[in-house]
Amino acid sequence: MKPRPDPPATVLDRLTEARGRQDRLTHTEHLPARAARYAIWPPGVRPEIIAAVEKSGIAQPWTHQAEAADLALGGENLVIATGTASGKSLAYLAPVLSTLLDGTEAAAGASARPKDGGGRGATCLYLSPTKALAADQLRRLAELRTHGGGSLDRVRPAAYDGDTPFQEREWVRQYASLVLTNPDMLHRGILPAHARWASFLRALRYVVIDECHTYRGVFGSHVAQVLRRLRRLCARYGSEPVFLLASATSAEPGLAAGRLTGLPVTEITDDGSPRGETVFALWEPPLTEIRGELGAPVRRSATAEAADLLSDLVLDRTRTVAFVRSRRGAELISVIAQEHLAEAAGHTVARRVAAYRGGYLPEERRALEQALHSGQLIGLAATSALELGMDVAGLDAVLIVGYPGTRASLWQQAGRAGRAGQGALAVLIARDDPLDTYLVHHPESLFRQPVESTVLDPDNPHVLAPHLCAAAAELPLTEPDLELFGPSAPLLLPQLERRGMLRRRPGGYFWTQRERAVDGIDIRGGGGTPVRVVEADTGRLLGTVDAGSAHTAVHTGAVHLHQGRTYLVRELDLEEAVALVAEADPPYSTVARDTTAIRVLGTDHEVEWGRGRLCFGSVEVTNQVVSFLKRRLLTGEVLGETKLDLPPRTLRTRAVWWCVTDDQLDDAGLLPEELPGAAHAAEHASIGLLPLFATCDRWDIGGVSVPLHPDTGLPTVFVYDGHPGGAGFAERGFRRAREWLGATLAAIRACECERGCPSCIQSPKCGNGNDPLDKAGAVRLLHQLLTDSEGPVPGEAAGSAGAGTATAGGAAAGSTAAGGAHSDAGNTAAQNADAGSAVASDAAAGAAGSTSSA
Repeated sequence: MKPRPDPPATVLDRLTEARGRQDRLTHTEHLPARAARYAIWPPGVRPEIIAAVEKSGIAQPWTHQAEAADLALGGENLVIATGTASGKSLAYLAPVLSTLLDGTEAAAGASARPKDGGGRGATCLYLSPTKALAADQLRRLAELRTHGGGSLDRVRPAAYDGDTPFQEREWVRQYASLVLTNPDMLHRGILPAHARWASFLRALRYVVIDECHTYRGVFGSHVAQVLRRLRRLCARYGSEPVFLLASATSAEPGLAAGRLTGLPVTEITDDGSPRGETVFALWEPPLTEIRGELGAPVRRSATAEAADLLSDLVLDRTRTVAFVRSRRGAELISVIAQEHLAEAAGHTVARRVAAYRGGYLPEERRALEQALHSGQLIGLAATSALELGMDVAGLDAVLIVGYPGTRASLWQQAGRAGRAGQGALAVLIARDDPLDTYLVHHPESLFRQPVESTVLDPDNPHVLAPHLCAAAAELPLTEPDLELFGPSAPLLLPQLERRGMLRRRPGGYFWTQRERAVDGIDIRGGGGTPVRVVEADTGRLLGTVDAGSAHTAVHTGAVHLHQGRTYLVRELDLEEAVALVAEADPPYSTVARDTTAIRVLGTDHEVEWGRGRLCFGSVEVTNQVVSFLKRRLLTGEVLGETKLDLPPRTLRTRAVWWCVTDDQLDDAGLLPEELPGAAHAAEHASIGLLPLFATCDRWDIGGVSVPLHPDTGLPTVFVYDGHPGGAGFAERGFRRAREWLGATLAAIRACECERGCPSCIQSPKCGNGNDPLDKAGAVRLLHQLLTDSEGPVPGEAAGSAGAGTATAGGAAAGSTAAGGAHSDAGNTAAQNADAGSAVASDAAAGAAGSTSSA
């Protein structure tokens, strides 16, 4: 390895000069270096900790680290929302480790702390969204203990997750002082067994919530209720822990952290860390000689382009991570890059590139993490599993293959490089998609706009109700508990009693069922038993694929990539949840195609809006994978299509929908050929605006637009909850429809773009490539609908909170189908993704629309 990396501008120059790539660079943004601002540790940080930190090479803390340590030692809940590589871990570890060493002593200013839990000493619970991040923290703690020279041996850290051997779990419960786990294990494993964790909970001083910005939407709302259950049990055992949260840069981090924990939280956003120069390049792959279906030239795939760039960077000894949106894409980039490197420099160099994604076995993940940290790997193609705060200090460059959907994720991924203070190169490689194309030619949309807020709603009754049942199963629910769970709790308890879920007795509300209450709560929304991927000839388990994506990822005939090896799926056995594969070397990749439909099951409310109609009720979204395409590697050329016979999958949920008449279309001046694009654009924008009125994340909802729907007999736009049974968002949209659709129309009109962009009608996750979209048509359609409407919608609030200043903020999410109907899927599994090497998957479950290709 080079002793010192070249400046990022130099590295970029070499990339663009190679193979005549100068015309592929559409914009370069130079972010200047930033000097460090130092402080001194507050008095409460123990000298052993300071000495260990100094031996690790850190002479002084940065200003935000010292501020955070001081507030934490004073017993104040806080969120540190500073940039990537700003030392957030040390900011909370210094006070936590000091308190753990103090044993029963309270931190400065926290004289009301409970006494020691049975001689165990103070304890801390660390929560991360992924196992990989928890493992990385455990490694950091081990290094710090080594630097402490034995002075930190009284701190006993241990991981407690699905990979922890059962024989070790009892030791963790009884003796560990710092337990590293994830919300899933806290929800399913720790809280229901709280009696066995009594000594740990009694002594609990701190709860650390790392990467808290990932807890958004319905997933975040579930985690918020899990934390309230934790706080309730802590109070039962006499403790009141301080909550320390770490977040990527986001809008209003204190407000989001307060919603998550249910506590007042102080935010620390003034970043005192240094930053090397960052060069951020926007890159568009070239057009090829291949012609598409309509004779237009086909642009080279972002996957092939990224593989080339990764190969060149590795040959240049530039340590690089390529972030890819899909597991298959990560594997494919690593395979192509390895082939290029083997030809150019031999197999030894080729082995220094690998893929990292969810679905790997635990030992594979740990080996890859260690190889990346040690520098054994120079190049890595990774899904969002690596986006979070793993310390991969020493990276020089990041390739972002396709816009990740939010500016927050974009900067989080870009921030993986330059973590050791050196300059960093980040390259966003555009996919052949109008959204990506727009962004690389309109850099102001990325570099002149603020990052998004983290949205969650713990009071959502669809989320709260099952957690009230879980809480009652842990300890009978009493009147004083209700304030902790929010204003909706007193209203829900009688309903749960009438349904026979809870029984009221003088001692409170009791859980009545024989099964565990937590087993009915899927906090990530993945659903179903993971499918095991097994090598047919040997019986060796290669990994897993989540149930929601098995039909598209490991159907019979699919090409499955794992650790740089290529396999063909011989058979997908859904009853046994097994995919049998055999190693092969096909010259193609596979892409599943599906058909979808939405059916109205029942209409609860229907309001005449002039000649149009606004409705709310139950719908069924049906999705079926019907075939797969074989595409030539590198060029993406379609080689053929093979039919499949897989069962359909259905999502029964709740939706709001509106219909317009032919007369309204005539008055709006919309021709029949303009209607699909106009309705599709209105659907995208309305999905993007609903979070302003329904306190949801846009990935929690989906939509379908149909020029003529069989159940309504009219052109119809649906927006539905992307969760079985509904989550309350569509109903809120119905109740505030005039404000919501009015804000949608205002946002599209206010956007300065000519034909549509991410700020108004384009969707970051539109599987149909944001086509067709008609901005002008959407304006005319929505204007006609709102002009015709008369009288208030039942339950509609007076005034418009935020409607006047609303922006689409990136429009809709989901995957859109080609054909007469257009859909945008909504499901948190898509976003809680490879947050996923851990406990979830990065494939979206559920889609809607007509025929689509993923």
